Amino acid sequence: MTSSQDLLKLAVDVAEEAARLIVERRRGQITVADTKSTVTDVVTAVDRESEELIRARVLEARPDDSFLGEEGDDVTGTSGVRWVVDPIDGTVNYLYDLPTYAVSIAVEVDGETVAGVVVDAPKGEVFTATKGGGAFADGKPIQVSGETELSKALVGTGFGYDPARRQVQAEVVQHLITKVRDIRRIGVGAIDLCYVACGRLDVVYERGLNPWDYGAGALIASEAGALTGGLHGAPVSPEMSIAAGPALFGPFHDLLAAADPLRA
Repeated sequence: MTSSQDLLKLAVDVAEEAARLIVERRRGQITVADTKSTVTDVVTAVDRESEELIRARVLEARPDDSFLGEEGDDVTGTSGVRWVVDPIDGTVNYLYDLPTYAVSIAVEVDGETVAGVVVDAPKGEVFTATKGGGAFADGKPIQVSGETELSKALVGTGFGYDPARRQVQAEVVQHLITKVRDIRRIGVGAIDLCYVACGRLDVVYERGLNPWDYGAGALIASEAGALTGGLHGAPVSPEMSIAAGPALFGPFHDLLAAADPLRA
């Protein structure tokens, strides 16, 4: 079996190549190629080009692996290894030329994420982790903040594209915002998780993230010392994703659940 470090090396090489591609393409005119869940949930031609590049590189090197990407057709392999890919996390930021968007690649072995990389494409910052091997930013070890007081916690979140969900999420924010230091909405789920990992945010939560959004970032956060999960003991999932330092996870979870235990 290939080691997690070998899988990470391939993931980093491919993610950095894809990041260079999307930054170069951004120098031209970017237009919406399609929409997904709503008219505001957009796909650009570069999303598809980036994913095609990643798929081609990965399956050229490892033809028996599986591949799950946000934009294209899934590939089912036989090796027990699956690559979970977001070719541009933060497509709306990318469309508007807001300089935070990322390439995210997680690698699973028999259903467990063992390696992950998130490349902040405009900055060129590379966040990495392997299961049990710690988390790094540009090769240097990172860890979560030492904040212990919820009232001093800087919290990141995001909002869905469906108007009804956004309404509920706005109500939850209204409940939270007086209980924490402040709330940030960066627009890139993978970056949010990496920012918890390196202490730039104390907590992140979001409903509606998909496996390609949180696959790499959740591993990086947990390897940096964060606790990750959903509500009421559930794992991270599209239903809810929370990452926070150990002292903050429980108090924040309870605050979030109290905001609306059925809809938070």
